[in-house]
Amino acid sequence: MPWVPVVLWPPADADHLLVSSDQMLALEREWLASGLPVASLMETVGQRMADWFLDREELLSSGVVVLVGPGHNGGDGLVVARKLLEANVDVRVWAPMPLRQALTQEHWRHLIWLGASVLPSSPDPAGRDLWIEALFGLGQTRPLPADLADLFSRRQRDSPGRLVSLDVPAGLDSDTGCPMQGGAAFAAHTLCVGLIKCGLVQDAALAHVGSLQRIDPAVPLSLTQSLSSPAKLRVLADDIVSLPSPAEAAGATKYQRGRLLLVAGSDRYRGAAHLVVRGALASGAGSVEACLPETVAESLWQQAPEVVVGAGLSCDGHGALLWGEALAGRDLARLDAVLVGPGLGMVKGCWQQWADPLLAFPGLLVLDADGLNQLAFAEEGWRWLLNRSGPTWITPHHGEFERLFPECQQRSPLEMAAAAADRCGAVVLLKGAHTVIASPSGDVMQLTDTDPAVARTGLGDLLAGHCAGWGARCLAATHKAGFEDLTASAYLHASAARQCIRGSDATAISEQLASLTRFVLRT
Repeated sequence: MPWVPVVLWPPADADHLLVSSDQMLALEREWLASGLPVASLMETVGQRMADWFLDREELLSSGVVVLVGPGHNGGDGLVVARKLLEANVDVRVWAPMPLRQALTQEHWRHLIWLGASVLPSSPDPAGRDLWIEALFGLGQTRPLPADLADLFSRRQRDSPGRLVSLDVPAGLDSDTGCPMQGGAAFAAHTLCVGLIKCGLVQDAALAHVGSLQRIDPAVPLSLTQSLSSPAKLRVLADDIVSLPSPAEAAGATKYQRGRLLLVAGSDRYRGAAHLVVRGALASGAGSVEACLPETVAESLWQQAPEVVVGAGLSCDGHGALLWGEALAGRDLARLDAVLVGPGLGMVKGCWQQWADPLLAFPGLLVLDADGLNQLAFAEEGWRWLLNRSGPTWITPHHGEFERLFPECQQRSPLEMAAAAADRCGAVVLLKGAHTVIASPSGDVMQLTDTDPAVARTGLGDLLAGHCAGWGARCLAATHKAGFEDLTASAYLHASAARQCIRGSDATAISEQLASLTRFVLRT
């Protein structure tokens, strides 16, 4: 049976919800059907966007050019232009296409009457004025005209960082985050209206979205609640104050604070074993045992004397770990969690040899890296996961994901992770600049307050060790290890990396991760 968690953190509110373009359009239709005038909503949105600009006067010092589209996104831009003009900002406007919406046409006439300058042709891409791009907004389906795509490309080349997009950058698919054929605008900031669109936080969109800001027109609570089950949520830096942690008894012994077995490393990847151990110790798990390559096991006591060496394992002629020996004669039922995978290398036959004990294991099984690769090449592949007795967490990067789930190549990481979790019954963590975690019940979370610069060798091993140790603690304390718990561990890992100085290595980040984990458990 799939392991089905209950989502309690973070809250499914307007700050955290991620929505598709269809969901946002349906929400707007319902909101306007209540009697809210379109003009009133446009004025509210435009005013709050203008307030954002006026709070950042340095952006406006060389004047602004508002690129006005034919629809209501263009109307939002014209309200912003009017408010900036009223604040004595030098405002010019350019409409590369005929204005289509009557309300947008009215705002244009009024702005010209107030004295805004109209550009007869495209603005200079090398100019120092700020471009406010209000061309298409939500629900774009057509590629940019070639002349506009070229204009945005030249703007990024000649004057980078001097463009702000309203709601969705022109030319960007708001569901997938992928630029449409021909390209998309490159924004230094994107002011997203109402709720955050799924595509804007995907890895493919980051270069085009820049810094993402939510503009809140006071979306009614009743409308956000209608979108919250199953939920797609983003996890923010401030969510640390409510992060769920294992509810351990004050008098719990070390064996009641999580019993963990690590199977990791090989002669080819000795560092993976050390980093997995560091991650597990950072989690604060009460009892950590490790089955590692002999070349690491014999000296581990010098690096991590807290860890019990369960076995020093041999490797094959290619340096890959013969990890089947790690489970020989072992009573897995005594453990809360087992991690298999980081740095193992590929050995044929190991997976088949120990598939049955791992199936019957009632605790948490965490599969990472070569554990996933070996499963991908096993006869049953991911279908093996469906028969697991206990909860399973899998933590692939995109290459491992494609090998294990070749049929789940959906349009975006959100859809890919959700499809895989639905098929295999495991909680899926799909790594990326903005990591995605998906549950079998359809809930999805994405870590968005992250620093892409921390992507480097070793951090995945650190994450695997920490989430296995954190999951062991959760299972020991509450008899559950679910979707929220994996998200909490990934969040701590991402937060530790973000808080370290840029360029910090995995060792330094492991120390910050241990410190942050202790902080969360004490608050």
